[in-house]
Amino acid sequence: MPSATTVGVRDLLGHRSFLFFLSSRSLSRFSSQIGAVAIGWQIYDLTGSAFALGMVGLVQFLPTALLVFVAGHAADRFERRRVVQVCQFAEVLTALFLAVSTFAGTVSELQIFAATFVLGIAGAFESPATAALLPLIAPSGSLQRATAISSGAAQIATITGPALGGFAYAVMPSLAYAVMTVFWLFGMVLTGGIGRLPQAPAKNDASSDDLYAGVTFVRSNPAILGTISLDLFAVLFGGVAALLPIYARDILQTGPLGLGILRAAPAVGAFLMTMVLARHTINRRVGIRMFQSVIVFGLATIVFALSHWMWLSVLALAILGAADTISVVIRFSLVQLATPDDMRGRVGAVNFLFINASNQLGQFESGVAAALLGTVPSAVLGGVATVAIALLWMKLFPTLRNVEKLE
Repeated sequence: MPSATTVGVRDLLGHRSFLFFLSSRSLSRFSSQIGAVAIGWQIYDLTGSAFALGMVGLVQFLPTALLVFVAGHAADRFERRRVVQVCQFAEVLTALFLAVSTFAGTVSELQIFAATFVLGIAGAFESPATAALLPLIAPSGSLQRATAISSGAAQIATITGPALGGFAYAVMPSLAYAVMTVFWLFGMVLTGGIGRLPQAPAKNDASSDDLYAGVTFVRSNPAILGTISLDLFAVLFGGVAALLPIYARDILQTGPLGLGILRAAPAVGAFLMTMVLARHTINRRVGIRMFQSVIVFGLATIVFALSHWMWLSVLALAILGAADTISVVIRFSLVQLATPDDMRGRVGAVNFLFINASNQLGQFESGVAAALLGTVPSAVLGGVATVAIALLWMKLFPTLRNVEKLE
């Protein structure tokens, strides 16, 4: 195994287990992005209801809220590679059902909601198990670089997956689900190719069967609590994704094509930053660097909120995505390295719940604030709140602020 000082991008990509992990995770992310487009279009085609369209997100989020602690416990009690494979197998069957029923013309609104709920259950179990796998796969001293590469692959799927899903659905609605089926099937095979990993055995004490041990651990570790809660509140108040249609139509007056560019800009910025972090890891003052990235995120949000020029808005969103990536890479690496292996599933489940909650509730908060205050004031307020939270958290969590190195 390469040493901590020699593990570069080529070494990681030549590491068999990491390459299989990266490929499997990328295929799963592609399938999820394709599914988001296909299911949304199909529900709207069937119902013509914006409410039904909004219910898709709620139906998929509910399993996360209900099962997150059970899922984290499963990731710590069972072999994580097998947990991921079982989830991918469930996703294969669900996508195949949607493909066949759509092709036959028998699919109904209720069936799509039921399939979406099953996909939500699979995702709730798959995410903490996948997150807990990476520290076992990445060679010693390479977790930050491995996280950056993995995040970059996810951003590629986020950028291109919806376009692939839209194209496949336009050719034939069932084709989009067929592509999802194939991707998840190959992902399941690749996960099996990772090989058995040295997962720490579950302890025979009370904590090993405690579904909420992850919450207890997070609360007792100021650095982890500060990291997860900082992300929660920063995204909750600083997210502008829900307001992009309003900006595209009413403020920037750029139309549907411009909306697509605006939506892609954060992912493009994030992808470029992951390429930088894959080659040049953050080796000192990582706690301060994370706070700085959140502050830049907030400032970029303010610039976007006030901009009336398309080029400046796109640039601000790209910087926003790049800053968020720095925060994500540091947060993931810090949480995984500070968590004992037998607890990583349950702590990862708590982190997954916070991320999902911040994204879902952040969109809701943005919509309500825009309705009450107006679009531009609410977006500016969100950026200011993000900067204020970062500064406040620096005072509340000095342990996190003083973290010097990750590896």
